[in-house]
Amino acid sequence: MTVKIAPSILSADMARLAEEIAEVERAGADMIHLDIMDGHFVPNLTFGPPLVRWLRGATRLPLDAHLMVTDPDPLVGPLAAAGTARVAVHVEACVHLHRTLASIRDAGMSPGIAINPATSPCLLDTAVQWADFVLVMSVDPGFGGQAFIPEALATVRRIRELGDVEVAADGGVAPSNAGALARAGAATLIAGSAVFGAPDRRAAIAAIRRAAEEGERA
Repeated sequence: MTVKIAPSILSADMARLAEEIAEVERAGADMIHLDIMDGHFVPNLTFGPPLVRWLRGATRLPLDAHLMVTDPDPLVGPLAAAGTARVAVHVEACVHLHRTLASIRDAGMSPGIAINPATSPCLLDTAVQWADFVLVMSVDPGFGGQAFIPEALATVRRIRELGDVEVAADGGVAPSNAGALARAGAATLIAGSAVFGAPDRRAAIAAIRRAAEEGERA
């Protein structure tokens, strides 16, 4: 398994966003991660489809959206039109999860399920078959720069046991835990401050990737 690295622009310098994205693209990133927050499901408010449409023109990399919103359904069509490649919605937020995931797929995007650290993976026992990937939160959603919650490793392992589904990990990801995450079964590592907070983004991405590869081999 080749682990993918997806820098999260939540930790980027928004005043230099085009330059920041171009830099991590040159540095070897596999995707650009978008944290879309509504100020209700989480306290912060970030951005929506208009910025995503602009980002589509600023990078060749796939755009990976994580919807931390109370009502994700109205965003599905606009995000597809903006050029988003894949979208994760929270199991805690979706009243009709199957319907929401089906609408994401029907819109031409890859559907994913996000799950918070305190949520039991058993909620995904049936739902995982409707998704292409599961996004395991290894911090409480809503803020960048938080410390990694180690119990997320057990959630990654449990979800990998549910079937043939990709697992992504988001929150506090760094070289110090990338190996353990990859060993547990995470195929995509989403890193914000560990990449954008580093003076050398190429070295930062390489360090995370190297740690993940070493963890897989262990």
